[in-house]
Amino acid sequence: MVTIELMGSDSKGLLSRVEERLNVYALVIYIPDPLGRFLDDLRRELVPGCNPHAHVSVLPPRPLPGDWQAAGEQVQAFTAGQRPFPVELGEIQMFPGTNVIYVELRSGREELSSMHDALNGKALVFEEPFVYHPHVTLAQEIPPGEVAAVHELAGRRWKEFQGERVFQADHAAFVQSTAGNCWIDLANFALGAV
Repeated sequence: MVTIELMGSDSKGLLSRVEERLNVYALVIYIPDPLGRFLDDLRRELVPGCNPHAHVSVLPPRPLPGDWQAAGEQVQAFTAGQRPFPVELGEIQMFPGTNVIYVELRSGREELSSMHDALNGKALVFEEPFVYHPHVTLAQEIPPGEVAAVHELAGRRWKEFQGERVFQADHAAFVQSTAGNCWIDLANFALGAV
């Protein structure tokens, strides 16, 4: 494992802690503000203590068999020819079995699935435990007795949101997880850079 130092600040000043990087990577498309900020605030309300950055995963978390730069080159080559596309968020849903609460996609699913299928090979190959289903996660690992209440609160808050529910997928970020459950941006790729 590689050790890195993460810096952040709090009300008392500067904080520093050392984090170990894990062999766990993902490719995500971040959701811009104000929609992204609303989703981050909602996720913090639903799961206090989490540190969200609203996104749709193109490649869910996975170990890599080799070094991440080779995987990054694969992503770079693909995203350069991928045209940006709109993604529209739909209704609040829940995956059966895992009780993960998420926002369904109304549009953009075909493009995301195509990206996933094209990239899930070579340096990025991974046999995923679930069928790929593009979505925006809002809450997971909820205590069983709280699932219904969290699901209901998520639905109520989402109905209260008056902003635009569409964003342009025009950049992808290659990220790595740490032992402290933080994600570090390793590289960003503009879609359609060619």
